[in-house]
Amino acid sequence: MCRSRVALSLVLAAVLVTAACSSSSSGDAAEPSRDDAATTSTTSGPGFDPEAVGAVTVEGPVTGGEGTPVLAQGTPDLAAKGYVEEEFFLTGEASAFTSDEALTTDGRWTVERGGTADYTTRVLVRRPGDAADFNGTVVVEWLNVTGGLDAPAMYTLTQVELLRTGAAWIGVSAQQAGISGSGGLGDRLRLKNADPERYAPLDHPGDDFSYDLFAQVGGAVRTQPDVLLGGLEPEVVLATGESQSAFRLSTYVNAVQPGTGAYDGFLVVSRADPGAALAEDTGAPVAAPDPTLVRDDLATPVLVLSSETDLGDGIGYDRGRQPDTDTFRGWEVAGTAHYDAYGLTIGAGDEGTGEGDAALFAALTDPPSAIYGGVIECDRPFNAGPFTYAARAAVAALDTWVRTGEPPPEMPRLTVEDGAPVADRDGNAEGGIRTPQLDVPLATLSGSGQPPNGFCGLFGTTVPFDEATRVERYGDHAGFVAEWDAAVDAAVASGAVLEADAEHLKQAAAQADVLGG
Repeated sequence: MCRSRVALSLVLAAVLVTAACSSSSSGDAAEPSRDDAATTSTTSGPGFDPEAVGAVTVEGPVTGGEGTPVLAQGTPDLAAKGYVEEEFFLTGEASAFTSDEALTTDGRWTVERGGTADYTTRVLVRRPGDAADFNGTVVVEWLNVTGGLDAPAMYTLTQVELLRTGAAWIGVSAQQAGISGSGGLGDRLRLKNADPERYAPLDHPGDDFSYDLFAQVGGAVRTQPDVLLGGLEPEVVLATGESQSAFRLSTYVNAVQPGTGAYDGFLVVSRADPGAALAEDTGAPVAAPDPTLVRDDLATPVLVLSSETDLGDGIGYDRGRQPDTDTFRGWEVAGTAHYDAYGLTIGAGDEGTGEGDAALFAALTDPPSAIYGGVIECDRPFNAGPFTYAARAAVAALDTWVRTGEPPPEMPRLTVEDGAPVADRDGNAEGGIRTPQLDVPLATLSGSGQPPNGFCGLFGTTVPFDEATRVERYGDHAGFVAEWDAAVDAAVASGAVLEADAEHLKQAAAQADVLGG
C-alpha cells in the first residue's frame, strides 16, 4: 500500500493532549468454553446469542483512587440534565480470532476462535437518572486510543443529541493503549498512569482480544442492565467508533458480529479503506484487505459516515466505498474534516442551548487555528464545518432504522477525482450531503489544506470570504439570513440535519454579525 496514511498513526492526538499501556497473557489455543454464558437476555437484537458472546463479571460503580473517572475531554453538567455518570470494571475471558485463509475484500470472512486470555477492563456509563427519561437506546462507543489514551470522539460530536433524547452512552476501554503503557502524547492520562490506585485491577491482554471484549460488553448491556444501567431496560444497543476505532469496527462487523449478534446497528465514522488487522500478536498475523468492504450478507444495519478528509488520499476511503443496500448506507458530508473546530474547541462543553451552534457559526468568519492556549497551533485555521450535525442525524437515523426497519435516506456521494474531492467555484466540495454551511457559504471549507505531516493535516481548513464577496453574494444581512434559513429547511427535509437543530442554526445566523447583522 503506497499511499500516505497520516490518520492511521496521528488521529485525534490534539484532542487528547490536555484533556481534563499492561501485563499480557494468553491462554492455550483450545476453543474457549461458553457454557457459563449469561443466563437471560433482557433484550435480544437480531441473532443475539448470549452463549456465543460469553459471560462477564461486572463490578461497580467504581469509587476508589482519586474519586473520578479518567477520560479525555469533558461533558456538560450531567446532573443538571438529569444524567448519572458511573464507572464499572468488567472481567471475563476473551478470545483472539484467526483465519486459515486470507481475508477477502468482500468481507465474507470465516474466522475461528484462537487463544484465550483473561481480562479486566473499564466502561464509563452516562445514563438518565430517571427511567421515565430513558428512550431505550444505548450507544456503546469503542473509545479512540490513537493519542495513547481513551478519547470519546463520537460522544463529543453527538452528545447534544444523546442527552436531549434520553439515550444512554457507554465508553469502552477496548484497547490496551488506553489502559497501560508508556510514551506518546497521552502517557500521563492512560488509566494506570493517571490513577494507579483506582485502576490497579485493570489488565488488558492485547488488542487481538479487543474484538471479543467489545462483543462481551454489548452482551453485558443486554444481560446485566440492572447493574450497568441502574435497572434501565435497553431496547436498542448500537455500536460506534471514530477514526482508528472505526478501522477496528470495520473488521468487527465482518468477523465477529455475524457469530454473536451483540449489537443491533453500527455507526462507523471516518474509517479508512482497509479495516484493522484481525490478529497481529497472537499466532500468525491476519491482515485486513485493502479495501475492506462491509459484507453484503450481514443482517445488521451499518451506516458509514465520512468527512471530506476521509475520502482523500491521506485516509483513502474512496477505495472502500460501496453501494447502498437494505443493510448498508454510506453518508459523505461536504465541507468537513476528519476532526474539526467543533470537536476540538466547542463540543465538549456544548450544553445544547444554542451557544455551541453560535460558536461554530462564528468560526466560519473567525476560525481558530490553535487549541489549548497554543499547545497545538496549525499553519492555517482549521475546518469549521457541519460534521456534528450530520453525526447527530446519523445516530437518529440508525436508531430509527433498527426500530422500524426503515433505512436512512440514500445520500449523494462526494465527487472524487484523483484521490481528492472536486471543488466548485468557491473551493467547496461538489456532491455529498449538503448543509447551509456549503450551500449558503461564508467560507471555503475543506477537509485538506494543512501541511500533510503532523496532526493538523487531519483538521482541514477554513478560508473566510472577504466582505466584498459576501456583499456580492447576499447583498445584506437579511438577504443572507433568508437564503440560510431556506438551506436549513432543505437540509432538514433531506435528513442531513435534525429538526431539533434547525432552530438553533437559524438563530445563530440571525444573531451573527454578518453583513450588518
